[in-house]
Amino acid sequence: MSATAATGGFVPGDRGRVGMACLIFTESAFFSIFLVAYLFYIGKSATGPQPAQVLDLPVLATVCLLSSSGTIAVALKSLGSGHIARFLVAWGLTIALGVAFLGFTAQEWQRLITVDGLTLRTNLFGTTFYSLVGFHAAHVLLGVLMMTSVALLALTGRVNSEHAPRVELVGWYWHFVDAVWLAVLTVVYVLGR
Repeated sequence: MSATAATGGFVPGDRGRVGMACLIFTESAFFSIFLVAYLFYIGKSATGPQPAQVLDLPVLATVCLLSSSGTIAVALKSLGSGHIARFLVAWGLTIALGVAFLGFTAQEWQRLITVDGLTLRTNLFGTTFYSLVGFHAAHVLLGVLMMTSVALLALTGRVNSEHAPRVELVGWYWHFVDAVWLAVLTVVYVLGR
């Protein structure tokens, strides 16, 4: 009897892929709820500021995050080919782009809070904006922390080409975070203004 038949068609090496797919599916449901709530409450704030008054299109933040999908793809391909140095450069660049995105988000929030007076308690817009954008930023931060852990392991020689399938799962998560940003960008900064 083969290993596949003994496990009912499930190959034990696939459990990481199944687990990450389930995580992404679950997180997609959470983000969908936040996006729908944002759309539902937009324009229902009795007091200002309103989105059109305070939100600017986050072009540089978006460029950083979307570019990071390219750098992580290069990193994963390099790791699979056994080019650890190239992997580390592209992986490090991905981390840097994620950190830059978080920096741009922090600058936006600082301006919104201190200059525009928009907080969680200001109005429905503030509550839904910070909940949705903050939920996404938390996912970016988690991705940066996962990638940093992998980078440290690679620097100490504990990650090599045989680990590529496992490291690829971090790439899946990062691509998910990037895709969610496109939805957040569209709903909050384009449709919601």
